[in-house]
Amino acid sequence: MRDPSGADEPEFQAVVDALDDEDCHDIIESLTEAMTASEISESCDIPLSTTYRKLDLLTEASLLKEETQLRSDGRHTSMYRVDFENVAIMLTDEHTLDLRIERPPEKPEERLASMWKEVRKET
Repeated sequence: MRDPSGADEPEFQAVVDALDDEDCHDIIESLTEAMTASEISESCDIPLSTTYRKLDLLTEASLLKEETQLRSDGRHTSMYRVDFENVAIMLTDEHTLDLRIERPPEKPEERLASMWKEVRKET
């Protein structure tokens, strides 16, 4: 489950850096559905090596989610999808900057995987 306390939220600077990058903008805008790095590279006309660096930047900032697609031939591939609906930077009453990331609702299989992950931590 997503932690409502925000403990799993990324560092402020990681999000700002990702949102300040033009290639990252292109990647986010191209991801209308889950895609592989190669598909993203082709869609955005960004070299594959650069695409991997930008995908790392975006996943580190928790703006993209990396999922493993299992294949019958045993070769698995990573798929990427947007993992936010809204990003807001606000000035608090204490005059500090606060970052809020609104996430899409988790799918049932994601909730189950999160629950199992939490159970494993406790055992």
